[in-house]
Amino acid sequence: MTDPRSTAAYGSPGQYAPGQFTQTPETSGWAGWVVFAGTLMIMLGVFHAIQGVVALFNDQYYLVGASGLTLQLDYSAWGWVHLIGGVVVLLAGFGLLAGQTWARVVGVLLAILSAVANFAFVAAYPVWSIVMIALDVLIIFALTAHGQELRKR
Repeated sequence: MTDPRSTAAYGSPGQYAPGQFTQTPETSGWAGWVVFAGTLMIMLGVFHAIQGVVALFNDQYYLVGASGLTLQLDYSAWGWVHLIGGVVVLLAGFGLLAGQTWARVVGVLLAILSAVANFAFVAAYPVWSIVMIALDVLIIFALTAHGQELRKR
């Protein structure tokens, strides 16, 4: 048996026979940003799920005066939205780390929705909401600028 990369079969080591091997493009240092985005998505998914559970079990926790919120809503319904959305973001984060292209698309869309949703809570919890919006922006940047570098080959 001969190794297709051996010198006896195809010349010097490192040379490939035509059609035998295909080189995959090298990933740049920006691939770390995509891993960072996937990790942030997992973390944000957990955060949103926690927000949802808190809103479901204690709907008075996020209570703000009627004129204090950007959007008037039922906190129990908002808790379900956060819980389900958090689980979807969590799964998309794991999909992104696995190199799934669908996870990039879902990640960008959910990061946009997360930023908009957190804008609605700026009056209730300004620091938390601004931190979440900033993390969403970082995720969008990483996935749109360099998400293809973790694509499954």
